[in-house]
Amino acid sequence: MAMTEKTGDSPGKPALATPTDLSANGVTAIAAALNALAADAFALYLKTKNFHWHMSGPHFRDYHLLLDEHGEQIYAMIDPMTERVRKLGRTTLRSIGHIAKLQSIKDNDEAFVAPLDMLRELEDDNRSVAAALRKAHELCDDNRDVATASLLEVWIDETERRTWFLFEAGRGADSAGR
Repeated sequence: MAMTEKTGDSPGKPALATPTDLSANGVTAIAAALNALAADAFALYLKTKNFHWHMSGPHFRDYHLLLDEHGEQIYAMIDPMTERVRKLGRTTLRSIGHIAKLQSIKDNDEAFVAPLDMLRELEDDNRSVAAALRKAHELCDDNRDVATASLLEVWIDETERRTWFLFEAGRGADSAGR
């Protein structure tokens, strides 16, 4: 009897039948967590690049380069994250609309954001992502999914590093980033 997918596909549609010794319920929960994390990674990537493109002020070069580095690191998480969902036998993100349904990171469509406000917003977003990564790690531990847990550990460390850099870059600066 084929399992049915529980991650947003049509009811009754056969699962991908990827072999795993993890429980079906565990796989479903882990895949859902990874898809939400991937959606947040896309949202955070775009926001980071938005702020990178629209940075201004006396620390333009430093902040511009920092956010470019952060954007590359965030983008690099997405493919392994979504491929892990597929290795678990589930489907992953399909469109911008799908990302929008799953993301918890709020978009910033403002025409102008002060440099220090950019750094603080990204710091808060990265802190939220780190918390979600930890929650997903706990889920993996509960379901004996060491492969996903090991990936998450690297991303937690990278996210904490971004949070730290954003905090330090804005420490003691005025609203213009001076």
